[in-house]
Amino acid sequence: MQNSPITATVDFEADGVQHGFFKLPHSHDGSAWGSIMIPVTVAKNGDGPTVLLTGGNHGDEYEGPIALIDLAATIKAKNISGRVIIIPGMNYPAFQAGTRTSPIDKGNLNRFFPGNPAGSITEKIADYFQRTLLPLADFVVDIHSGGKTLDFVPFCAAHVLEDKDQQARCVAAMQAFNAPWSMMLLEIDAVGMYDTAAEDMGKVFISTELGGGGSARAETVAIAKKGVRNVLKHAGVLEGNPDLSPTINIEMPDDRCFVTSETSGLLEVCVDLGDTVRKGQTLARVHDMKRTGSDPVVYVSPIDGIFTARHFPGLIGMGDIVAVIAVPA
Repeated sequence: MQNSPITATVDFEADGVQHGFFKLPHSHDGSAWGSIMIPVTVAKNGDGPTVLLTGGNHGDEYEGPIALIDLAATIKAKNISGRVIIIPGMNYPAFQAGTRTSPIDKGNLNRFFPGNPAGSITEKIADYFQRTLLPLADFVVDIHSGGKTLDFVPFCAAHVLEDKDQQARCVAAMQAFNAPWSMMLLEIDAVGMYDTAAEDMGKVFISTELGGGGSARAETVAIAKKGVRNVLKHAGVLEGNPDLSPTINIEMPDDRCFVTSETSGLLEVCVDLGDTVRKGQTLARVHDMKRTGSDPVVYVSPIDGIFTARHFPGLIGMGDIVAVIAVPA
């Protein structure tokens, strides 16, 4: 396979703190010999684990970029043992546009792995992570939230893996991140995900869903900032023990956790995030926007559990997620 067209202005092997870019050539109407400049910070001090921290995998999710931009501005090489690679905006074109997918090629970076160095812009970014960045890492933390179309209870997540030793290491990192909720996550579609690429390499991988709605709250930003520093301590890159508070352990046993809309209309959510729900309990109603006097379509919980995620904002389309129900672990 050909080499990546992306070049780094930082040296991954040099001690100290470096702020630079991943330079991806991109010729377009506004710049014939232009490049996409993806910001990166590398902090290194001697030998030790490498922690790869990413936000902006989807461009309308902001807790990760805020927390990582703050970390990049404050991290000191003298305070760490090992290496930290900080990328606040993975899919940088999407992050600049405030959209889930890239405005250049409509690529959803979290479905484009392993990527292609000769492909579209998003495929080239995925390939650089796949073949250059992930092999450097021991721990990978990818910070997500719900973006413009979902809202979640704030959780850190690990996946059920075939390799139970690897799974245990991921769960330990999830617990160290110490979000208010800790989720064993079932993906609705794991094909082409960054998560899967990292896990297939045997990495310790965790992700988050910290709220949503296309913005960030003080509460969820604080969770992200505390979480990344906790993981750095857990990995041995920062001194000290993680700052731990109580967390609620939840899991998603099967596809019944996902409630999908079979109609379009005005969404009326009938329970709040974090509420306990019972099988058959009404979660939401979808009202016809075209006429009055008709009955709404009612969506009920398929299982007993916790109301963990909901559609956002107030209008919903056929095929959208109405709700996600998790159960206590």
